[in-house]
Amino acid sequence: MIEITCNDRLGKKVRVKCNPDDTVGDLKKLIAAQTGTKWDKIVLKKWYTTFKDHIQLQDYEIHDGMNLELYYQ
Repeated sequence: MIEITCNDRLGKKVRVKCNPDDTVGDLKKLIAAQTGTKWDKIVLKKWYTTFKDHIQLQDYEIHDGMNLELYYQ
C-alpha cells in the first residue's frame, strides 16, 4: 500500500491509500469518495503532466508519499 497526498490549492488536502497496480481512474474514485465530488470531474497533474485514467500508478512512477495537484473540470 502506498499513500498519496492530493492538494487542490483551495484548502482541500486529501491523503489516499491505494496499491501501486491501481489505475489513475481508481485513484480518482478514491479521492472523489473523500472530497464529495464526481470522479470524472477530477484532473490529476504533477507539474505539466496530466495523468490518464487507464494507466497504472507504477507506470507513472507514482510512489509512497508523493504529492499530486488536484484540479476540477
